[in-house]
Amino acid sequence: MDTTLQDPLVGQLLDGRYRVDARIAVGGMATVYRAVDTRLDRVLALKVMHPALATDAAFVERFIREAKSVARLAHPNVVGVFDQGAQGAYVYLAMEYVAGCTLRDVLRERGALQPRAALDILEPVLAALGAAHRAGFVHRDMKPENVLIGDDGRVKVADFGLVRAVGTATDTTGSLLGTVSYLAPEQIEQGTADTRSDVYACGVVLYEMLTGGKPHSGDTAAQVIYQHLNQDVPAPSAAVPGLAGGLDELVAASTARDPEARPADAVALLALSRRIRAGLTEEQLDAVPPQALAEAHDAAEDRTSVIPRVIPAGQGTAHHTSRLEMPPSGPVGPGRGRLGSLTRRGRRGMVAAAVAVLLVLGLGAGVWYINSGQFTRVPALLGQTQSAAEKRLSQEGLDLKGVEKAWSDTVKRGSVISSDPGSGERIRGNDAVKLVISRGPEIVKVPDVEGLALGDARRELTGAGLAPGMVTREFSEDVDRGKVIRTDPGTGTERHADSAVALVVSKGSPVDVPDVTGLSVEDARAALDEAGLDTEVLADRVHSPEAAGDIARQSPGGGAEAAEGDTVELTVSEGPRMVAVPDVTGQDVDEARSTLEEAGFEVKVDRPFLSFSDTVGSQSVEGGEKAAEGSTITIRTKGL
Repeated sequence: MDTTLQDPLVGQLLDGRYRVDARIAVGGMATVYRAVDTRLDRVLALKVMHPALATDAAFVERFIREAKSVARLAHPNVVGVFDQGAQGAYVYLAMEYVAGCTLRDVLRERGALQPRAALDILEPVLAALGAAHRAGFVHRDMKPENVLIGDDGRVKVADFGLVRAVGTATDTTGSLLGTVSYLAPEQIEQGTADTRSDVYACGVVLYEMLTGGKPHSGDTAAQVIYQHLNQDVPAPSAAVPGLAGGLDELVAASTARDPEARPADAVALLALSRRIRAGLTEEQLDAVPPQALAEAHDAAEDRTSVIPRVIPAGQGTAHHTSRLEMPPSGPVGPGRGRLGSLTRRGRRGMVAAAVAVLLVLGLGAGVWYINSGQFTRVPALLGQTQSAAEKRLSQEGLDLKGVEKAWSDTVKRGSVISSDPGSGERIRGNDAVKLVISRGPEIVKVPDVEGLALGDARRELTGAGLAPGMVTREFSEDVDRGKVIRTDPGTGTERHADSAVALVVSKGSPVDVPDVTGLSVEDARAALDEAGLDTEVLADRVHSPEAAGDIARQSPGGGAEAAEGDTVELTVSEGPRMVAVPDVTGQDVDEARSTLEEAGFEVKVDRPFLSFSDTVGSQSVEGGEKAAEGSTITIRTKGL
């Protein structure tokens, strides 16, 4: 059964902008929806805090901290945050929508991965965490569920909902934040976490990718916690014989129980991973996990079910993005998306087979191929844009080995700084070239975008090498609606390239919303139009003390502030509900008052001159007759 049909937000327009189309996933703090930004016409994900938590200031603060933290990262391997806001009980983040699957989906379906595939996933994860660590943040909840693999092969880290500033006290007051299987010993013992806690969790995730199972297991969380505290994570080769010793070393270093024995942060672990990877042979990287071998023996048609060999998209910095070749699939969420059955025969194997055939047939072409025909030279690529360089390589019959980004004060952002092998160097015709692309100057100044339209301001920031960050809106008497009031950090501030810059956009001068309750629809529209506000009359009518056809209530209410052009929702009255009047004659005044008020009436007591009785002698509307709910019933006490 499609439970999204029962979700009150599905089909609604949140905050006048985000159309909620479907529910993707439900977590402990929030629900994630697929939505459309109706202003920019783009699909995104909305993470909406559970309304029950929105009344808790601490939860709201943590939720908003996630938005600010992730917006500051602006890293290609981090799920981006576009906006943050609230409407009534709904506090939300507008985030990048990633169509694909989670690493948990991959492990659930495939079990252990080939070492090459495991490292191709690990490295962009470490690149994302490295950017967070160097920016001063700790994720604190790394696990396969928070690693997203897009349909285009990009790997992204999600859910910084437990993020904390490095060095900030993280006393859990008796509860553990995070997932038990990936908690570092110091998180369990001391309730605190730093960059090395994320390193430990990544080591556990790597073990799980290499073996298909968690290093510690038990029937209860307490049993798993005990093993974290008292047992080292075992070598993956103990579970999968034949795995390279370097992989054991990588897991052991990252999951050392003593935090001091681990790499200091994700950047250091990324460097260690690349060093160990460089020492592995092609056979070691492409070792087939035991369950994949069994599938290959069981059925020939399943031979293509193993995770394919993937060429990493970058080597040498903490900001490269690895790409995995993935088939199309559904959006990321529980049970959504899957890896298709794929294999990729290495180009070397195909060439070797072709040469062998030529030699067996006694054709001289095989000798020509071995001696000279297999070589070419790397074309001139320096200064070209990345897309132009990739096109040139394709025209020369060369593959792209990967893309690395680096700072440059002389080469324009997005253009080629260098290649490996370099331009003009001799290269095998079946080999590949790695490109180093300029990120522009490492330090840039925030441009002056005040007074610009939001779209123009974003383009200015992007052109300067910065990332447009979270957008907030406020009233301004001086800046026109839709124009930028200021940036954070301010104009002229020096920042690392690719840093996020928040934008404050004007809502225009504030408009006092007139009170139109009790007016006819026509008069209410005229009053709101004169104030510069739009009107929406809701279809549903309600009973109210106002006459039928007049305005019963409005949102926002009279006296509130709104921006010119904002919409005021009007609800029309059906008139008062007619209610039977209780007979209270003969009752004590206090008892009669309580009876009438419970029935929904106002009560007025009339005492005749010189009357000292508290007994009701008569009432303005006889008992059993009907009167408008909320109207006043007069009761008169008995006279002398």
